[in-house]
Amino acid sequence: MVNAPTDEQLLAEYVGGDAASFELLVRRYARDLFQFALRFTGHSVAAEDVVQETLLQLHSSAAKFDPKRRLKPWLFTIAANKARDQIRRRTRKREVPIDAYIDGQSDASQRFIDLFAADTEPGDVHLASDEKRQVVKDVVDTLPQKLREVLVLAYYHRFPYREIAEVLDIPLGTVKSRLHAAVAQFAGQYEEATQQSTRGETEP
Repeated sequence: MVNAPTDEQLLAEYVGGDAASFELLVRRYARDLFQFALRFTGHSVAAEDVVQETLLQLHSSAAKFDPKRRLKPWLFTIAANKARDQIRRRTRKREVPIDAYIDGQSDASQRFIDLFAADTEPGDVHLASDEKRQVVKDVVDTLPQKLREVLVLAYYHRFPYREIAEVLDIPLGTVKSRLHAAVAQFAGQYEEATQQSTRGETEP
């Protein structure tokens, strides 16, 4: 069985004139980039724009890429910057807050907090129903952008700390502290939201 070419090999082949290699890279990452941008910006149209702009920059900057680096963190760095640009443009236009729905790709039987390498005591945060998923979405949407972006990269895209630091251009220690803060804030707000929901269900 022939091993599939790496991302870096495909980009090098594209720089060398093989257009099909770029198409394969697009197929590998278009969906992940869209989901990342959707969770980051909260709007499907904005997410589509982020993906298009990211792939366009990948195309235009391919020859400048250092083949000794890994392509994926670099690609998500571009996407994160494009997503921030989208958010700034929307803020200037006074658009609505982010409202992206969290999809069902993650394991619904796991606790939210279990997916983080953090020291925070979790508490049960089960994603066992659409209602609870909606609560998770609402809580994530309210997190400050700096906390939300590390959470999205760590939880949904499973980036290790070192690569999150690279994507967001922040020190490794800052990644850890922000993720710890994000998990703690999420846990507190999730508990409060579920308690309010429970009280609402029991009231006559």
